[in-house]
Amino acid sequence: MNDLSQRPAPVRTDEERLEAARASVRADLTRRAALHLEACIHCGRCAEACPFFLATGDARYTPALKLEPLRRMVRAERLVAPFGRRADSLSLADLEAWQPLVYDSCTMCGRCTLACPMAIDVAALVSIARRALFAADLAPPDLAAVAERAHREGSPLGVTPQVLRERLAWIADEHEVGIALDAARADVLLTLSSIEVMKYPESVAAMARVLQRVGIPWTVSTRGYEATNFGMLAGAAAWQRDATRRLVEAAKACGAQVVLVPECGHAYSALRWQGAAMAGAPLPFRVLHIAEYIAEHLATGRLRVRHADGSATFHDPCQISRRGGATAAPRAVMAALGLEPRDPEASGDLGFCCGGGGGVSANRRADPLRYATTAIRLRQLGAPAADRVLTSCANCRQTFDDAQAHDAGGPKVGSLVELVAKSLE
Repeated sequence: MNDLSQRPAPVRTDEERLEAARASVRADLTRRAALHLEACIHCGRCAEACPFFLATGDARYTPALKLEPLRRMVRAERLVAPFGRRADSLSLADLEAWQPLVYDSCTMCGRCTLACPMAIDVAALVSIARRALFAADLAPPDLAAVAERAHREGSPLGVTPQVLRERLAWIADEHEVGIALDAARADVLLTLSSIEVMKYPESVAAMARVLQRVGIPWTVSTRGYEATNFGMLAGAAAWQRDATRRLVEAAKACGAQVVLVPECGHAYSALRWQGAAMAGAPLPFRVLHIAEYIAEHLATGRLRVRHADGSATFHDPCQISRRGGATAAPRAVMAALGLEPRDPEASGDLGFCCGGGGGVSANRRADPLRYATTAIRLRQLGAPAADRVLTSCANCRQTFDDAQAHDAGGPKVGSLVELVAKSLE
């Protein structure tokens, strides 16, 4: 990945910004990525899998077409030139026109890859594109500002270490639960998302209750606590690396054998699957999503729950399920709760994205497009008419809540870990 120590200052010439984008692509382009760029057979099946295309019917949102500028850039650089062809170089105006396609209308959910007969990893290629655009000062202003704040303060919502201490003290008092903070030694390091800390504090209390019941020493650390990684979402590789290293250093400091990711999809992807690359070495601990941790301890009998009864529809967060491989864990948890599963139209690895992942929810200009896309998923989730709808990603919950505040309709979506905490024996 390209190494940008800070977001470039917007004082460079157009040619300098273009060269920064080209250099980023040159640094990022692997043999696998180059093959994927040239493997497209233009069948259009990816369009049928993309919620943004389905919400609008606009051909621009076909996943394969979102990659065309990257393909042109690669060919112009002669990094890939099949049959001697060379594409014309892209201008800065071309990059500006490209920006909404990879930032506003792609959550990098990976559903298009399952539909693609060539298994092209569109999400990985969009990540390369975002890093190139960020290098050219072309990340959306809202998303870039959130990423910069996360880099500067350690949190996209301003949850500094002092704010974290105060907020956790309030949560512990309000919900009458002990929250371990900055323990010198702990087997488990719990990370948190700012969304939970500020908007869904009951989820933080629920995780604390579960960890207390399991009984294995655990802690939250002010050295590294923010699970979200907006550097990854914006395309700022150096900021992504710094966010990961903070978590790694916090885990090493307390000797954690397990680092728990809260109900946050991209946080799981950032640490579980990209963490070692960012840290520059194998991670010296296991990375588990909180649903995986609960499922493990339900299986061993260390954690016991009462039946919640009734039926439940589950929304699979893309980065945990399809992209992360942890599809089975939440279903094992719901089975232990005695819930009757009622799957929506698309579920499991084929599930539809909430519409707000990949940083789209932080990109305000994309709101109208996001609301239309999220409405599709809410209609799907409401169709089985279950007693409750659950998910294991706070960003998905926030996306649904926000769309419903703008008349999207559909069922209220709740937290799996909160239900577990309420059902502890």
